[in-house]
Amino acid sequence: MITAILILSLFIAQLLAILLLEYRRPERALAWLFLSFCCPPLGLAFYYFLGAAYWHNRRIRRRGAPLLREIRSHVAGKITPIKEASDSLNRPMAARGELLRLLTGLSGSAVTARNRSRVLGSAQEAYAAMLEAIEAAHETIHMEFYIFRADATGLKFRDALIRKARQGVRVRLLCDGLGSHGLGRKFLQPLRQAGAEVHLFLPPLLALLERRFNFRNHRKILVVDGKVGFTGGLNIGDEYLGIDPKIGPWRDTHLQLEGDSVYHLQYIFIKDWRLAAGDCMSHPRFFPAHDCKEQEEVLVVAGGPEGAIDASQEMFFTAISEAKERLWMTTPYFIPDPAISRALKNAVMKGADVRILIPAKPDNPLVYQASLAYLDNLQDAGVKFYRYTAGFMHAKVMIVDGLFAAVGSANLDMRSFYSNFELTALLFSPDTVKGLAAAFERDLGDSEWIDPQIFKQRGRKVKLIQSLCQLLSPLL
Repeated sequence: MITAILILSLFIAQLLAILLLEYRRPERALAWLFLSFCCPPLGLAFYYFLGAAYWHNRRIRRRGAPLLREIRSHVAGKITPIKEASDSLNRPMAARGELLRLLTGLSGSAVTARNRSRVLGSAQEAYAAMLEAIEAAHETIHMEFYIFRADATGLKFRDALIRKARQGVRVRLLCDGLGSHGLGRKFLQPLRQAGAEVHLFLPPLLALLERRFNFRNHRKILVVDGKVGFTGGLNIGDEYLGIDPKIGPWRDTHLQLEGDSVYHLQYIFIKDWRLAAGDCMSHPRFFPAHDCKEQEEVLVVAGGPEGAIDASQEMFFTAISEAKERLWMTTPYFIPDPAISRALKNAVMKGADVRILIPAKPDNPLVYQASLAYLDNLQDAGVKFYRYTAGFMHAKVMIVDGLFAAVGSANLDMRSFYSNFELTALLFSPDTVKGLAAAFERDLGDSEWIDPQIFKQRGRKVKLIQSLCQLLSPLL
C-alpha cells in the first residue's frame, strides 16, 4: 500500500510539474500529459530529457549581444537599410510603417535595399549554383545544413570542399548532430585532413546528456567569401534530386542572395558556429564590401529556442494577419498552434484568398496524419487546402498580397516555431513576389483540391488515428 501511494504521489507530482512548466503553451502541456498517462513509468524520463527549455538561454543571449554589436560595427557603412516605409520601392509596403517596424523588431536587423535574389526551384538548379559558387571561392566557404548525406550528392559537395581547402580557402562545415548523424569518420576525415573545419551541432549523445536533444538546427546556409549566400528548403542528399524511389520526385524552393542580406546570413552562421565550436569568428574580413547594384529589398529572419521571442512563429503570425487579398502558403508539415489557426480564420473573414498546399505523399506518416486533423476546422472557416500529387512537396513558401514573399527552412508547425533553429528570407521585390506566385499556381496545377465535404466522410478509424496524432502533434 505504501509503495502504491508513493508511486501515485510521484505520478501526480510529475503531472503538476508539467502543468507548471508548460503553462505558457497549453497544447504542449496536454500532449505531455497524454504521453504520461499512456506510459507512466517513462513519461517523466521523456519529459526530463526532451521537454526541457533550451538551457542557459539568458546566458546565451547575453553572450550573443556583444557579438551582434561587433558585427554591426563591421558592416556599418556597407549596407543600405530601409529606415522608413516610405523609402521602400515596393508601393504597398511604402504605406505600412507599422509592419516595417514589427518585422525589423522580429529579425533584429533592418530590411536592406541593395540585394539581388535568384529563386532556385529544384535541387538540380540549386546544387549547380552552389557548386559553382564554391568553385569560385577565394577566401571562405561557410556551410550549415540540417541534413548532409554521405551519398553521391554529399560526396560531390565534400570533394568540392576538399579541393578548395587544399587551395587555401578556409572551409567550415556545420551540420546538425541528429539530422546528419550518418556522417561517419570515414566520410569526414578526408575533409579534415585537407584543412577544413567540421563540427556537429548538438550531437545526439551530448544533446541527450545536456537535455537539449529536442532542439535541432534546421537551417540551410551557404556563404561564399561573405558575398554570395544561399538559403531555403534544401538539404544535401540524393533524395532531393528526386532519385530516391521511396519518395520520388522532389519539389523544393531555394534562394541565391547577393548584397546586404548576405551579411545577415554570415552573422547567423558565425553565431551558430560559436555555439557548436566555441570559436568566435567576429572579424571584418568575413564582411567584405560588396558591389551589388540591384535594388531588391530583403529581410532575413532567424528563429530559434535561444531567442527572447519566438521569431518564426511571430513572423508567420504577422504575415498572416497582414493578408488582405491573398495568402498562399506551401508547407510539407502543417501543425499550427492556436494563434496561427485563429489568424488564418481571420484572414478569410477579412476577404483574403487563403490557400495552403501540402504534400499528397508524406515522408513522415505520423506528422502527416496530425496535419490532416487540423483541416476540418479551418476548412469550415473557408481556408482552401490542396495536396501536391506530382511528387513530394518540401518547399516552404508564403506569399502575402503584393507585400512580400517568404522562402526559408521554417515549416508551418510547432517544431519550427518553438524548437528548431530556422531561417527565412522575406523578399519585397514585386517581380520576385510575382514569380513565386506564378510558381505556386503551377504547383496548384499539379495538385488536387481537398473537397471539405468528401474529406469529412473519411472513416471513424481514420479520424481517431488523426485525432490521436493531433494530440501528440506539439511534440512531433
